[in-house]
Amino acid sequence: MRILVLGSGAREHALVAAIARSPRAPEVLALPGNAGIAALARCLPGRADDVAEVVDVARRERIELVVVGPEAPLVAGVVDALAAAGVAAFGPSRAAAELEGSKGFSKRFMKRHGIPTSEFEVFDRTQAEAAKAFVRGRGHPMVVKADGLAAGKGVVVASSVEETCAAIDEMLVAGAYGEAGRTIVVEERVFGLELSFHAICDGERFVPLAAARDHKRIYDGDRGPNTGGMGAFSSDELISDALRRRIVDEVIAPAVRGLAAEGRAFRGALFAGLMLGDGGDDRPIQTLEFNVRFGDPETAVLLARLDADLVPYLDGAARGSLGQLASGDPAVSRDAAVAVVIAAAGYPGAPRTGDPIGGLDRAA
Repeated sequence: MRILVLGSGAREHALVAAIARSPRAPEVLALPGNAGIAALARCLPGRADDVAEVVDVARRERIELVVVGPEAPLVAGVVDALAAAGVAAFGPSRAAAELEGSKGFSKRFMKRHGIPTSEFEVFDRTQAEAAKAFVRGRGHPMVVKADGLAAGKGVVVASSVEETCAAIDEMLVAGAYGEAGRTIVVEERVFGLELSFHAICDGERFVPLAAARDHKRIYDGDRGPNTGGMGAFSSDELISDALRRRIVDEVIAPAVRGLAAEGRAFRGALFAGLMLGDGGDDRPIQTLEFNVRFGDPETAVLLARLDADLVPYLDGAARGSLGQLASGDPAVSRDAAVAVVIAAAGYPGAPRTGDPIGGLDRAA
């Protein structure tokens, strides 16, 4: 089987490594890949978010399954284009990918389908003063999110009313996030423990994976600005079986049903970012966001613990036929897994590029 993985990050490296371990011995290619991926797969030149180029490569290389790593190609409609070309792809359609492509759509979707989430309002670039009045009326700091894709960095968790209003001006007036920030979501801040929860979906059925937790802020001690994630860990001790069942019943299942009911049947990796309140198995669950692909850095720890062959899950989801795989959870190691991100100087603002990375052979 010839499998093409789209993307060039640590998530795609983890996917390639898991696919390469398959007893089916697939031939693995990556576009564009990276230096680490090149040790496991044949890397092809090109851009993962160039839809026409991806389709051309898939045809030329006689690819049987495309696994889409990042969100941008999904929102751009790469899965739709591949389907039109007769190539199976693991990832949602453009319509289903709006669940991540627009945070305003996502919050309204959650409200429509009874998925627990915090109170919110949506504002566009003409409504900066209205947004600030909304915050001042609430009288406490809130969270401001760019509506569109911002590489995991278009979120300000403010610590004061003034900081919330400054974030609104930064996005709507100064245009700090360009098109992604032309519309924003302003929502109540919720407190507790963050949790990342993934499920592999085929449009109707789904298979939940292990729970994980990532570290969003750049510095030790939970300080500094939010980033795309500075590391992650996964362990059976993160949540109880009862809480896991609640997450599936209250968040994942209604999302899959709701997308299908709205004509956006979801195939791929559905990733819920959750906040767990205080308490035991009955503690409050709030859905912070949905992502429509595997998380980065979470994928590194989730796939490190996976004891099952990943390929049948990816292929079954892509073709809408998970079948018996959806009748139980995949085999997972009881060991914990930890991933740490080493970021370039200047991240998450303007990372310095070109610095060499050495010592990898010794580290391995």
